[in-house]
Amino acid sequence: MSPSRAALFAAVALVSAAPSLAAQHNEVTRAVANGGISAPGWAGAVDAQEAKAGMTLANQRLAVEGAGLRVTTGPATTYWNTKLRGTGDYTVKATFTEPKFQSLNDHPHPYGVVVAAAAADGGLGQALYCAAYGTGTFIMRGFGPAPFRVGAPRPTAHPAIAKAAGAGEPVKQEIAVSVKGDKVSCTINGAEVGSWPKAEVLGAGKLASTDGFAGIRVGHNAEVVVTGFGISK
Repeated sequence: MSPSRAALFAAVALVSAAPSLAAQHNEVTRAVANGGISAPGWAGAVDAQEAKAGMTLANQRLAVEGAGLRVTTGPATTYWNTKLRGTGDYTVKATFTEPKFQSLNDHPHPYGVVVAAAAADGGLGQALYCAAYGTGTFIMRGFGPAPFRVGAPRPTAHPAIAKAAGAGEPVKQEIAVSVKGDKVSCTINGAEVGSWPKAEVLGAGKLASTDGFAGIRVGHNAEVVVTGFGISK
């Protein structure tokens, strides 16, 4: 085969492969059976794009399990505990166990701790969260109420973040978000993986305040067990 024909064949092969590669990242959100929020004191809101697709809180499930919670999504959902509100300096912490990594999806999905959540018109007015992936990476993001980014545009790797041994294997992360002085930080498995000035999360299109309800967030088509959730000064 001539060099020009080889190059043409490679280009055609690459274009042909593109739809299948894209399909891996256009995962359809499933609806969870027997859904809803049954844990006392908890409220939630599905992401706006999920709501536009017809998804509601009835398509996910958050329930008490032992001393903790089990969350099964469905649509990506932000949850907040209406009895736990952080003001001033505080830390929200929880341990997330993904019993079977990637068992409900074809690529890793995040889960983590929420601070500064506030309801608005039955939905989510604002929230800030740090979430980990079972691939050893994390993100810091917010809603104000539209989504906004904090820090790096893509998930960031850190050696402290646990990695699943493979699909179907368990992985556990202890995640905390702290608001202290003029700083907001995220700690995963005992190591601070990132910190940002409050000014980066406050203002037009972002948070009105870092005060708000404590909670958790789980991406779509995922299942996690949450233990040790709480808030401290």
